[in-house]
Amino acid sequence: MSDAADPGLFGPDSVTWQMHGDPMMWVAGVRALYLQALHPRAVRGVMANSDFRRDAWGRLIRTADFVGTITYGTVAAAEKAGARVRKIHRMLGVDEPDLLLWVHCAEIDSYLHVGRRSGFPLSDAQADRYVGEHRVSARLVGLDPAGVPASTAELAAYFEAVRPQLAVGADARTVDGFLRRPPVHTLLVPARELLWRRVAALAYDALPPYAHALYGRPAPAPDRVTRRLATTGTTLRAIPSRLRWQLPPGHILKAMARLGPDARPAPYKLRRQASILDGPGRAQQRSDGGDSTRWRTPG
Repeated sequence: MSDAADPGLFGPDSVTWQMHGDPMMWVAGVRALYLQALHPRAVRGVMANSDFRRDAWGRLIRTADFVGTITYGTVAAAEKAGARVRKIHRMLGVDEPDLLLWVHCAEIDSYLHVGRRSGFPLSDAQADRYVGEHRVSARLVGLDPAGVPASTAELAAYFEAVRPQLAVGADARTVDGFLRRPPVHTLLVPARELLWRRVAALAYDALPPYAHALYGRPAPAPDRVTRRLATTGTTLRAIPSRLRWQLPPGHILKAMARLGPDARPAPYKLRRQASILDGPGRAQQRSDGGDSTRWRTPG
């Protein structure tokens, strides 16, 4: 298959293709970092062997680039990105399957939880399909797909089983401190205070209750958090997608140039699928969020 016709690992018909174009993925990514830091062995490997303290922003950007590449890039580009990540994991000593599985599940849970809770239209069947699709991304980072959760129920069971291993130590506090007040150039301090701290606070508030208990900071009432997520989602989705997708490295626009305009990710495509797969009626907004909680979009 030529690159011009290569739909990549997921393809335009996947749930992943549609959902990863949503701007709330940035809030979800920060939630994932908060959640990942709760595994003492996983966060210790990162803090002890990487340049997180010196280049935390670079790490965030590289992670976003990896997600964009494996979602919208060609198969060859995704496989190359996966090989690079596996090499880094070996160098950092964080390539143990249980650590990789924790990082993977925290990411997938966060993307799914924030997306649905903020109003992105996913039926229960599509949520299961999304989790199952990411056994592919699990393989790229070095996991055996057979041992990775393939549904929201399996994902919730995984979090229930791993919860006794979670704790907040010095490394988690370092990650928490960075996310709440990351170092920036003096000229960018107002933007950090106005924008970033709101994003980080919303991501923290969207964590499951056991995470709030471990970090030792309360979150607002769940209904209030859900309303804030929905309001933020509505606001960000009002920004024209073509404008949002201009930000580098432009994975989505490159995919559309490669495959044609019909490859454009859009929520309405999932609503259409839901009406076919799940029957009549409005699809329920649900996410386990690591705590088996169900959410509905307000209103």
